[in-house]
Amino acid sequence: MLRGIDVRVDRGEMVSIVGPSGSGKSTLLYCLAGLETVDAGEISLDGDRVDTASPAQLARMRRDRVGFVFQSYNLIPSLSVRENVALPARLARRRAPDVSGALTAVGLAEHAGKRPGALSGGQQQRVAIARVLAADPPLVFADEPTGALDTMTGQRVLDLLRGYATGDRSVVLVTHDLEAAVRADRTIVLRDGSVVAELAGATAAELLDVLHESATA
Repeated sequence: MLRGIDVRVDRGEMVSIVGPSGSGKSTLLYCLAGLETVDAGEISLDGDRVDTASPAQLARMRRDRVGFVFQSYNLIPSLSVRENVALPARLARRRAPDVSGALTAVGLAEHAGKRPGALSGGQQQRVAIARVLAADPPLVFADEPTGALDTMTGQRVLDLLRGYATGDRSVVLVTHDLEAAVRADRTIVLRDGSVVAELAGATAAELLDVLHESATA
């Protein structure tokens, strides 16, 4: 359960959310994205209310203005890598995206014709990133995108997300990895559904201290 949370994400900003298991990290992310309903309060995306939007309005909002990168990848196994990356634009009936450019950016151009099952977990996660790059939404939500990846692949995924948050584009990242969290412009610390701290420019060690202090408060 979330309690009294007041969070703002600005254009061009990357915000990370950390906290112990059960603190409400993923719940907050899903509420912000309109994937879970809220009992009270307001959620707005660039001036448009998310919490009072109809299912059809939410579907359009997520289709046109939001990208998702989840630990489970959410790729369609029957489609090729190229088709998976192009799918959001196809569903939205937008012009064909630069799929080749997006796959080149994540180092997977040579795998465009393969299906997800032929790729490693790290490669599938990079396909999910490429899908976001090709769709170019103003806001990306990432829920533990590096949780199942090796260190090198995880760093590459974080580099891509960090580089995406610029200009009019923003990223909200939920992670248990403090080294990943401090790469954001700001880090929000949750415990028991409430924000206990908000830090900018902190080190992983400083963030760990905040988590320990909140546990004993």
